[in-house]
Amino acid sequence: MIRRPRPAAGRRVLHPVAWWLWAGGMAVAANKTSNPLLLLLIGAVCAFVVAARRTSAPWARSLGFFIRLGLVVIAVRVVIEIVFGQRGVPGHIVFSVPSVTLPSWAQGVSIGGPVTVESILVAATQGLRLAAILVCFGAANSLASPYRLLRCLPAILYEAGVAVTVALAFAPELVLSIAGVREARRLRGRPTRGLRGLRGMAVPVLEGSLDRSLQLAASMDARGYGRRQALDPGVRRLATAGVVVGLLLVAAGVYGILDPGSIFGLGLPVFALGAAAGALGMVAGGRRTARTRYRPDRWGWREWVVTCSGAVALGAVAVAEATGVRGVQVAFTPLVVPSLPVLAVASILVGLVPAVAAPAPSRPGAAGPCGRGAAGGTAASAPAGVGVEAPVT
Repeated sequence: MIRRPRPAAGRRVLHPVAWWLWAGGMAVAANKTSNPLLLLLIGAVCAFVVAARRTSAPWARSLGFFIRLGLVVIAVRVVIEIVFGQRGVPGHIVFSVPSVTLPSWAQGVSIGGPVTVESILVAATQGLRLAAILVCFGAANSLASPYRLLRCLPAILYEAGVAVTVALAFAPELVLSIAGVREARRLRGRPTRGLRGLRGMAVPVLEGSLDRSLQLAASMDARGYGRRQALDPGVRRLATAGVVVGLLLVAAGVYGILDPGSIFGLGLPVFALGAAAGALGMVAGGRRTARTRYRPDRWGWREWVVTCSGAVALGAVAVAEATGVRGVQVAFTPLVVPSLPVLAVASILVGLVPAVAAPAPSRPGAAGPCGRGAAGGTAASAPAGVGVEAPVT
């Protein structure tokens, strides 16, 4: 008796919105603390989850780029502090930079002067906070497929989502195309470096980009992309008014939240009213585009666990900051080693739960939930990923 292998559709992958909610919680938790040890811990947690649950898709290798970008941010912030930092703050002077005398109207701005250890540590911590936020969103980019995330958008935002998805996929597709052309030239014994190599690779890369554009256009046209249904004029006006008025009220509500004394202290109610009006307008406008869903992403208990792990990290760090727990906010004057608050450390370690709760990635070459490989589509299969949801005519 021959056993049939289990169908590939049973190997479910995590909902992409769950990954973004988890990464958003970790990013906001990083924004709530200035302790460099906690920031490093948040970055390590995100990197570990990516290493445990990333696939072989082209976007799964984007975390390294965000880590390098974070290191550049830290270096730039330290250099700015050395050149334009605030002077006159007591501390341990390390070295002095030649100073420049500025006119009287530039008071408060300094160029050069003595540089202290405390000022460098403060600048490095501020850069590290931004780097940790970049690593969190880099983890979301590495774990969530942009094509599957596109399928979760409301119908009224589908066209804009397609443009954003194609733009996000441009960089990894270009890297793969350059790598393929370079490998082909190397096997033929042709130069791959210098001006001669660049001149020989430019035309094949541009030709491949044009071919992929034509494939994408043909795929979207075959799926009826851009076709509209007839909609009552009153409903169309309601959708337009709801979106416009909703956006204006949301902007006014955000201003009221940031400045409690404005708009009679009604910032939060105005924000909620604007969000409701915008949602109503989007729902009404989305009726113009009817779409079918092929194997839609399900939201199950795994998605709740991953989302709640990021929410726990955010909530605990926010509570620790609000209650003034020692070690969440660090001041390097006097110069001491920052302490580690147990509550914040435990909540950040909860962010490791997705490394176990999220479904394990498929084997390379195995069929994914949409009938393609685990990579979720390369340069040739990008049109199929974009055209998963198509208008119904």
